[in-house]
Amino acid sequence: MAASRAASGILVSRLLGFARESAVAHFFGTGYLADSWRAAVQIPNVIQNLLGEGSLSASFVPVYVRLLQEGREEDAGRVAGAVLGLLATAAGGLALLGAAAAPWLLVLVSGFMNDARADVVVSLLRVLFPMTAVLALSAWTLGILNSHRKFFVAYVAPALWNLSMIAVLVAFGTLAADGRGLDAPELLDALAWGALAGGVLQLLFQLPFAIPHLKRLRLSLNRRIAEVREVVRNFVPAMASRGAANLGGFVDLQLASWLAGGALARLGYARMLYVLPISVFGLSIAAAALPELSRDRAAGLPAVRARTEEAVARACFWLVPFAAAYVVLRTEAMAVFQAFDGILGESAFTDADAVATGWVLAAFAVGLPATGVSRVVSSAFFSLGDTRTPAKIVAARMMVSAAAGAALMFPLDAVQVGGRPLGAVGLALGAALGGWLELWLLRRRLRERLSGFSFQPRRLARLALAAAAAVVAGLVAKLLLPPLGPVLQALGAAVPFGLVYLVVTEWMGVSPVGVRERLRRFRR
Repeated sequence: MAASRAASGILVSRLLGFARESAVAHFFGTGYLADSWRAAVQIPNVIQNLLGEGSLSASFVPVYVRLLQEGREEDAGRVAGAVLGLLATAAGGLALLGAAAAPWLLVLVSGFMNDARADVVVSLLRVLFPMTAVLALSAWTLGILNSHRKFFVAYVAPALWNLSMIAVLVAFGTLAADGRGLDAPELLDALAWGALAGGVLQLLFQLPFAIPHLKRLRLSLNRRIAEVREVVRNFVPAMASRGAANLGGFVDLQLASWLAGGALARLGYARMLYVLPISVFGLSIAAAALPELSRDRAAGLPAVRARTEEAVARACFWLVPFAAAYVVLRTEAMAVFQAFDGILGESAFTDADAVATGWVLAAFAVGLPATGVSRVVSSAFFSLGDTRTPAKIVAARMMVSAAAGAALMFPLDAVQVGGRPLGAVGLALGAALGGWLELWLLRRRLRERLSGFSFQPRRLARLALAAAAAVVAGLVAKLLLPPLGPVLQALGAAVPFGLVYLVVTEWMGVSPVGVRERLRRFRR
């Protein structure tokens, strides 16, 4: 139930995220402004990644929940206040430093030097660094809400961030399309300010729901409290794992900046779809499981193992078909970025862009199940107070991903589909390889802690067979459909794909959805 609430909130936010990305694609396509936007968003995102949800939840939530379980609400309020004070100081300082150092940060995209993209990136960074500081603070509120099982509110809040940017693009972009108002570079600057405003709205939205649980909050910078020291001690390796992820992201950013124009934009669009099932199912299940696993720890390791296996099974049920669909129906999936075509004028994201970006998505999808399940398995380590093992493994993953991506991207950049180079596919394949390495290492280490832990291979085989049947249904529907617009074509293939998967998994007895029971209730 908790995972469902988290997933529902994430789904709403992600759907609006797709609307945002569709608007970005519509107005900027895969041109130099789209590349600039991707770079400018990713560079300051280091603050949110280091100090945000992943690191804070792994270190703060288990300690905070334990204090609540023990009835030590006064101590819980002191710990929450100290963590907030320390987080605000760190996030604010890094944001100011990043905004001031924006011209020197172009070294992270050295391929943009002496390029029209350089000045655009610097201008955007000075607005987006403060935005990521605000988003890092909202991660603290998310941790409070999750600890009190308020999952939907916590995960639906980013919808306001997306809505703010959509409103800016539709309002000012439509005027630009009519020959009035902002030109394309000015529209991109407006988008950055919309992102900052959206971050503030996201934080403010969560506060009324969190305040009732904060009656004993004591804001401070006190690191002498034993539990605060524990949070900081666990936070450092968790932050290190996020730091390794950031380093890997910066390596990809650096590499992609040397590829043919549009590579960074195509990577960004494909990654948006790739992250959807990981966020909605992998991260939501992991987030909902973490507080419960922390409580299970008191009952013993067998309880932790059983809940982890259940969470992995639920994640696999959703991740396996998404991976299959992204590989086979990759071009149809790109309809997400063509949704505004004809509504807000002619789209800058062409059919050739859709085909090339589809290949990037297919490469990412190869590692999708591994990456999603790794998030769930990491929660088991966090609940056991071990944030170091996942950190070390993430570092190994990032090194392998970067090395493989660098080796593959330049040969593939010489290959073109519809006039678009495929160098970004090499970076996506490197990420997929790293994802499988991470999962293999996590599984091996977790089995040392939880004797008998298993991914249930028979269940996985049945899920794979069901996904194969769904692929056949989707391809048949695609062949039988008359010529339609991109969105209708995608829906025409996706609906039979999803229905066949749900029916076959129910028939095989591996569905957690309970289709038959839901149908019985509907008939009643």
